[in-house]
Amino acid sequence: MRLPRPGRKVPAGGFGVALDPIEHHRIAAGATFPGLESRRTLPSCAAIVKCTMELMPQFEAGQTLLIDADDTLWENNIYFERAIAAFISYLNHHEYSPAEVRAALNAVERETILAHGYGLTSFTRSLVTCFERLSPAPVTEEKAERVLGFARSIAEQEIELLPGVAETLAELARRHRLILMTKGNRAEQADKLARSGLGAHFSAVEIVAEKDPPAYREVMARHALAPHTSWMIGNSPKSDINPALAAGLNAVFLFHKDTWVLEHAELDAAPHGQRLIELDAFVKLREIF
Repeated sequence: MRLPRPGRKVPAGGFGVALDPIEHHRIAAGATFPGLESRRTLPSCAAIVKCTMELMPQFEAGQTLLIDADDTLWENNIYFERAIAAFISYLNHHEYSPAEVRAALNAVERETILAHGYGLTSFTRSLVTCFERLSPAPVTEEKAERVLGFARSIAEQEIELLPGVAETLAELARRHRLILMTKGNRAEQADKLARSGLGAHFSAVEIVAEKDPPAYREVMARHALAPHTSWMIGNSPKSDINPALAAGLNAVFLFHKDTWVLEHAELDAAPHGQRLIELDAFVKLREIF
C-alpha cells in the first residue's frame, strides 16, 4: 500500500490521510500504532484512519471555516459525468474513441471557462461546441436539442447532500464561524444553497468567479480573518487547497472520488506555520473542530 504525502498528485479512487508537515503526523512502514501490535507490515487502511484521527490535533472554538459547496457539501460532478457519458454515447463517433472525445471536451471546457466562467450554462456551451467540432455531418436542430437535453438533465437533479453534512454543519456552527466559499455562476450557486437547506449555518456566503490567491486574500480582508485560525475546506486541490495555502490560510482537503478532472492537481505542501490536513469524509471534521 503506497501512502500519500504532500506534493503528490491526488489519485483516483483513493484518499490521503492528513499528514500536516507542522503537526508531522507521518505514517511510515514499520511504525507502531496506538492500539495495534507492533509489526513490520502496514495495518489496514481503516486502522490507519482510526489511529491517525486519534493523533490529529483538535482546534479550539472560534476558528473560521471557509467551506466549499459542490462535491464538498453535496454531489455535483457525478451529474455532469452522467451527462458526458450520454453525450459521448450519442455522438457514437467512428473516428474518435470515447477517451479521445472526452479529451476533446475537456479542451473545449477549458476554452469556455476562460471566456464564460464556470457553471451549467458554460458546460452547455462546451457540449454544443464539442459536438459541432467532432460531428462528421452538419448539426441539425434536432441533434442540437438532444445535446442541450443532456445539460438540462443536470439542472433537474435534486440536491443530494453528502453523508452527515447537515448534522456536521449544525455542530460546527455552534463552535466556529462558517463561511460558504464557492465559485461559479452566482445565480446557480445561490439556488443550490437555497435548495440545500444549509444556508442558516453560514454567517456569510462568498460566490467568486475563480478561486485563486487574490480571491482568497480579498475574502480574508473583507471578513477580517486571522490566517492562523482560518481554514479552507474542500475537495479540489486546484481551487480549494493550493490557492488557499498560497494566500496564507490553513486547509483541509476532503477527498471525493468523483472530483472533476479539471480540478485535479498536485497537492502543495503547507508552508511553514500553516497546516494541511486530509480527510476522507465531511463528518470527520467534527473530530478536529
